Amino acid sequence: MNTAYDPLYLFIEGKWIAAQGRDTAAVVNPATGRELGRVPLAGADDLDHALQVAQRSFATWCQTVPAQRAKVLKRAAELILERAPHIARQMTLEEGKPLGESLDEVTRAAEYFEWFAESARRIDGRIVPANRPGVLQMVKRQAIGPVAAFTPWNFPAITPARKLSAALAAGCSVILKPGEESPATALALARALDDAGLPKGVLQVVFGVPDQVSSHLIASPVIRKVTFTGSVPIGRLLSARAAEGVKPITLELGGHGPVLVFEDADIEKAAVEGVANRFRGTGQVCISSTRFLIQRGAYRAFVDHFVTATQALKIGAGLAPGTQVGPLANPRQLAKMQALVADAVAKGARVLAGGKCLDGDGFFFEPTVLADVPMTARIMHEEPFGPIAVLMPFDTLDDGLQEANRLPYGLSAYAFTASARTAIDVADGLEAGMIGINQYRIVATELPFGGLKESGHGSEGGIEGIEHYLTNKFISQV
Repeated sequence: MNTAYDPLYLFIEGKWIAAQGRDTAAVVNPATGRELGRVPLAGADDLDHALQVAQRSFATWCQTVPAQRAKVLKRAAELILERAPHIARQMTLEEGKPLGESLDEVTRAAEYFEWFAESARRIDGRIVPANRPGVLQMVKRQAIGPVAAFTPWNFPAITPARKLSAALAAGCSVILKPGEESPATALALARALDDAGLPKGVLQVVFGVPDQVSSHLIASPVIRKVTFTGSVPIGRLLSARAAEGVKPITLELGGHGPVLVFEDADIEKAAVEGVANRFRGTGQVCISSTRFLIQRGAYRAFVDHFVTATQALKIGAGLAPGTQVGPLANPRQLAKMQALVADAVAKGARVLAGGKCLDGDGFFFEPTVLADVPMTARIMHEEPFGPIAVLMPFDTLDDGLQEANRLPYGLSAYAFTASARTAIDVADGLEAGMIGINQYRIVATELPFGGLKESGHGSEGGIEGIEHYLTNKFISQV
């Protein structure tokens, strides 16, 4: 056990519940492969308890005035910022990302609570003129009901923050199931909300066998809204389960982000910043650039800059000074990277950088650059979700767009060009929910986050983020 790692609990009805005879799962430091602690897994009784409490607390929280909800969320944001160094360290221990990235994520998580605190005060309705005299027609927006929220391990602060802040601002109670591989970060957010004065029972945090937890919660008539961030296959499964109860679901799923680099672009900028974007979070980022499509006249220069920048990256434990690329989150990810590279090479791809695991402890895989990858390779169809970049040339705008849009994913896409006309055409032509032109940093608290096609539907963040937790009620009065 590592005494620097926080104790792990379930959080139900405002109580921190230890294992106490429950099954547990190991939480492993991916930089060492050693156990940090054990997270308690909720059983059916725990889930039923969480549902009962969520239903009971919703009745009062939804009636709490927006100014009071906002006050709680703002105070939670302040506490998260005050505790950011500690929370970031917990995140790096359990997820592996460099400490600087963890600290940035915690800061941005706090921003979501602050943003949606203000949104709580701006929930409004409208008066609609009637076509009959003496009739008052109103449209009110009210909290949809208790929410089941499912979040993954790769962004254990910002992903729960997006869901919790919007749902709580709307007046919903929430049962949150974070990833079991990075539980301490989500619990730290829950503690900040609890210390900020969130009424007991408005938020429950449970861990467990994912399939069992999701099926139990979604099937319950208590749950009125589902929100999920994760893989496409699991998103399909949860969507089907939600549909059985005619429950709305917000899905933020995978991607395979294309980057179109045109000959008139700043090639070095596109390449060097592309390396930073691709290998941030060890490539375990759904909106990462993964397929770099470079117009043929700029291809060689781009490759040179990209490979040089990749080889200069410092790999190491997230707590080590100067680390730019940490370990993968778990052995499954490591095995997947090995399999994807082996498959691509067997089918004719060239490895320009990296391509193998590092010796020693932990789940480290070199930042890898592949070229001449045939369309038959798995990586041309599957989201890698790890430190592998694919470089390939294209000729015309139409050729580039065809390849960029070829896959069923539509989460993020990027383009680099000096031409305003090309920028407009490529933004119109790309099939993605989020597009960066001449930049890779496209996520901001005030902007919607979400995708198209099999990358999901619905948005989080921005003014759109709270809409999915509200329902419209039309009232006609004489």
